[in-house]
Amino acid sequence: MLMYSKRGINGLSLLLTIVVFMILIFMKSTFFPQFSFSPTTELGKRSDYVKVQLEINPIEEETPEENSIGSKPIESDKTPLLSTKENVLSNWYLEIPSISLTAEIREGTTKEIMDSYIGHFDETNLTYGNIGLAAHNRGYPVNYFANLKNVKIDDIIKYHYQDFHCTYRVISQKIIPDTDWTNLQTTEENTITLITCVENEPEYRRCVQAVEQK
Repeated sequence: MLMYSKRGINGLSLLLTIVVFMILIFMKSTFFPQFSFSPTTELGKRSDYVKVQLEINPIEEETPEENSIGSKPIESDKTPLLSTKENVLSNWYLEIPSISLTAEIREGTTKEIMDSYIGHFDETNLTYGNIGLAAHNRGYPVNYFANLKNVKIDDIIKYHYQDFHCTYRVISQKIIPDTDWTNLQTTEENTITLITCVENEPEYRRCVQAVEQK
């Protein structure tokens, strides 16, 4: 009967382990080469893939639609239809410095117009004489005359229409019946008339008038 020492058994086990490990490595490299993995190689492949995808489907930064004074106006489904009398004007706007207002003007005083712009009463003048304008003051997409009630006598109003530019000085701030259109009549003096609703008083309108500053 053969006798094995503890040290001999341990040595034999280590040898068998080494042999089995070498056999597994040989089989892996010979029969399953597709399972080899190199972290550096895989990251490089992923980087190249991302680069190729960006070149195929480039990410284009959206250019904001121009809406500043003096630039092309926004053209969208929400842009109101304008009468043939006036085209889209990029230099037709109103300024009231005392209430920090600068807003574009469009022809007409329909709700559709005033939901986006200050409206021009088409029966009034565009340059000299009496220019009539109207806008919402609350509860709509834009409310350009929200602070018209804060305009005071002697405040400045600036009006720009194409090459016509005029500075006016406020002479009156009053409440009128909604049936009173006398303030929009033609005047010999260059005048601008601003009209908006009165809060909780549907039968009245707020009317601000200004004359050309000499």
